[in-house]
Amino acid sequence: MSMLSTQLPLSRSRRQGGRIARLFSVWRQRRALERLDDAALEDIGVSREAARAEAARPFWDAPETWRD
Repeated sequence: MSMLSTQLPLSRSRRQGGRIARLFSVWRQRRALERLDDAALEDIGVSREAARAEAARPFWDAPETWRD
């Protein structure tokens, strides 16, 4: 059996890679939000408490539309 026949079809592997990339993006964005100073949070209309709560969410807890 060749190595190619044991791999996922290309379209399926690309979809999986895209999903992983979006979830990783959620993680990065939440970490960045957590690092913003109070002035930057005020500029975007987010309280420090709301930023902390969002940053504490696990990466897989993202809106369904982000996971498609």
